[in-house]
Amino acid sequence: MPGIWPTLSAEETAVRLEVDSSKGLSDREARTRLERVGPNMLEKGPDIAMWQMFLNQFKDFMVLVLLAATAISGFLGEWSDAITISIIVLLNAVLGVMQEYRAERSMEALRELTAPEARVLRGGLEKKIPAAELVPGDIVILEAGDRVPADIRLTHTVDIEAVEATLTGESTPVRKHTRTLERQAGPADTGNMAFMGTVLTRGRGQGIVVATGMATEMGQIAGMIREAENEPTPLQRRLAQLGKGLITFCLGVCALVVLVGIQRGEPVYQMFLVGVSLAVAAIPEGLPAIVTVALAIGVQRMIRRNAIIRRLPAVETLGCATFICSDKTGTLTQNEMTVRRVYVAGGWLEVTGEGYDPKGKFTGRLQESSVADFNKMMQIAALCNNSVLLRNNISIGGLFRKNGGKNSVAWQINGDPTEGALMVMAAKAGFWREKLEKQDLRLAEIPFDSERKRMTVICGDKNGKKEALVKGAPDVVLGLCTHYLKEGRPVPLDNRERAIILAANSDMAENALRVLGLAYRELPAGFNVKEAGPAEVERNLVFAGLAGMIDPPRPAAISAVHTCRRAGIKVAMITGDHQLTARSVAREMGIAGRDGRTLTGEEIEKLSDEELARLAENTHVYARVSPRHKLRIVKALKANGHVVAMTGDGVNDAPAVKEADIGISMGITGTDVTREASSMVLADDNFSSIVAAVEEGRGIYENIRKFIRYLLSCNVGEVLVMFLAVLGGLPLPLLPIQILWMNLVTDGLPAMALGVDPVDGNIMRRPPRDPGESIFAHGLGLRILGSGSFIAMLTLLVFWYAFMEGRNLDFSRTMAFNTLVFLQLFYVFACRSEHASIREIGLFTNPHLVGAVLISMLLQVSVTYLPFLNPIFHTVPLGLGHWVIILVFAVFPTLLGTLAAGLGCRVKEKVTYLRV
Repeated sequence: MPGIWPTLSAEETAVRLEVDSSKGLSDREARTRLERVGPNMLEKGPDIAMWQMFLNQFKDFMVLVLLAATAISGFLGEWSDAITISIIVLLNAVLGVMQEYRAERSMEALRELTAPEARVLRGGLEKKIPAAELVPGDIVILEAGDRVPADIRLTHTVDIEAVEATLTGESTPVRKHTRTLERQAGPADTGNMAFMGTVLTRGRGQGIVVATGMATEMGQIAGMIREAENEPTPLQRRLAQLGKGLITFCLGVCALVVLVGIQRGEPVYQMFLVGVSLAVAAIPEGLPAIVTVALAIGVQRMIRRNAIIRRLPAVETLGCATFICSDKTGTLTQNEMTVRRVYVAGGWLEVTGEGYDPKGKFTGRLQESSVADFNKMMQIAALCNNSVLLRNNISIGGLFRKNGGKNSVAWQINGDPTEGALMVMAAKAGFWREKLEKQDLRLAEIPFDSERKRMTVICGDKNGKKEALVKGAPDVVLGLCTHYLKEGRPVPLDNRERAIILAANSDMAENALRVLGLAYRELPAGFNVKEAGPAEVERNLVFAGLAGMIDPPRPAAISAVHTCRRAGIKVAMITGDHQLTARSVAREMGIAGRDGRTLTGEEIEKLSDEELARLAENTHVYARVSPRHKLRIVKALKANGHVVAMTGDGVNDAPAVKEADIGISMGITGTDVTREASSMVLADDNFSSIVAAVEEGRGIYENIRKFIRYLLSCNVGEVLVMFLAVLGGLPLPLLPIQILWMNLVTDGLPAMALGVDPVDGNIMRRPPRDPGESIFAHGLGLRILGSGSFIAMLTLLVFWYAFMEGRNLDFSRTMAFNTLVFLQLFYVFACRSEHASIREIGLFTNPHLVGAVLISMLLQVSVTYLPFLNPIFHTVPLGLGHWVIILVFAVFPTLLGTLAAGLGCRVKEKVTYLRV
């Protein structure tokens, strides 16, 4: 909040800050104050050297475990494993350094928005000084084009307008004044203040600096960005818990295997190697690598869908988002004012078309006798206007028809968006200012003023006929009218007709349309424009009509909102705009119903954090909010257990974007500050791209569950094979080198191929998963234990059969070795879905997986048959009959799982049918 300054008069402000408004501070006093309050700069945190950032990445528990696995692999001579794990650790460290570096970049981008110089009064003299030397009490002189160097209480204004989109998110220029406000308000409602980082688009004036540096509104945003913490994503939290649990469990079982083996009389050294090998195999050290690969592939998919991921886990986080908070202007809407309704000749016309493209129609009833009234209204809209309609950055008037009228380049408006909407409306009717001014020359202009609330242009033709064309606030313009147009002629305006026009104005305003009234007056012959004042020109006007405009929603965003709702994701609009406008847009987009709750910034100020959290659960529209309110809303939703995504483009959005579980910035209209604070950037500024991100995120998480199921089932099987054999008094079924090799061929390529499995087509028809649910939810833990036990029992059965045949131990181990490997390679196909069978999914819908399994099979066969590898892996060649046994046992669990999955799906379909 701007504090008490807006509620003080210019004189009271000067007294409070001990400054003479006519002379300003003395140089000596300015230096004293500068020493006391510090430079007018956004604070920069202490610099951390790159090497310190890098070393900090190795404090994580999982990273330490990976380093231990690297040392063990090197000790066993498995240098390929050691190198692979080292690369994983290094990659994680680099990503962490990049994240910290981006946080600092967001502050740098914010500092770049401050003005480099300022014009001040010092000791009665006007001088230019570095903006960093400004202090509270300085008298600053401003003019059009200046970037405001500090927070300033305006004391003199001449037609000042400022664009405050960086603070409020609203692109429409704000008219400034010097009047004292009755109560404190947010930046969007503080017209007598100019804020650091905003830009003056017209006018001139001066004011008193009331806040500098971190005390400014911009400085408070900078502080909020720094305070917002980078919390771990749901996936990171779950994997950290999983890693710790698995390590504890695996090390305990491996130690038990070693102790039992030693007690049975096995050599201590051999059992030590078995224990270490089993630990390396059982601990899924490849899990971080596979997660990284899966997320990286998701990032590549997102780039093709116009979403750029700046932080790797962001894809998965968005996949479990339960609430998306979006700014309105330019995100859900087009940021292009468009006339939607026209009241003319006592009737209504609807205007079609989108944005600033001058293609559209006027639909509705218009009597032939009223065409002249309509044409007059369009003429006023085109001529009483200072905006320029551009295509390909060239003002072309009506010449676009000569080029076939193709809209290959976006249309733009140079000037005020409201005037631009009127210009486009007139162009849709065939009225172009460039053409009209060839006949009706502009003689004079009485500019818009916040006191007068209207603008007038005086035009004259070659015959000496002069007209005053007026536009402005409907009630003000109508108050100056004595007649209204009817069938091309001025008719006296009685109280009944005046009430009808005001009712039409109220109807449009209630539907969140910004309404302008248009009128004109034929000036008498010999009228001296230069000598006449505004009051003389703007009287006895003839009312021509009303134009209602709005910043329309993006059609693609409407569809995206509905998709989010089908996916169980709530959407909230957070805007600095008026609540009537916000409610209307929210209803049109399907974000909120007609009776939906709307909270304003003023109401939020009165709520405690607990009260806001309670109301936020079912509130979908927030209006007239400040940056601090946006931040509180995000925190309130997070306190309710939601995974919150926040979209934004202006600097005002940056703190909330960073605080959210995933921040989404706009790539085209977004500021550098917001982009640096965000996790994801929408390259096309299209809200619908978020839906694609949600779909990818959900698909990535499902794929992660798939290879966790596969990896852990296989690891449980390997551990149980050794543990049960030792308990049963059998010889060791596998040797350390065989365990490590198996870990390589089964946990490598096949597991990674699961990470690129196609996304289920029905994934966006399911509700978001509970962000607090375990990664083993929905029976995954039991499925892992059951599958692992089944794999172990089948392997032991083959080993026992071979051992009982009286063959040598190498043969029995070769049989067990191949059985366990092929069991895992076939089982990977069963892990592709938790809901459907292999038959329903299709065996070849993931060609990467088929290729990975074939390569792993080839590698396994090579260690069985290549003579120079037999001594290394203690294997012997097998006959055809032995392979039949191995393959029958290896395929059996997958076939059984396929039949069970198919039966489960049919039962589920019947239950669903009965419920329907």
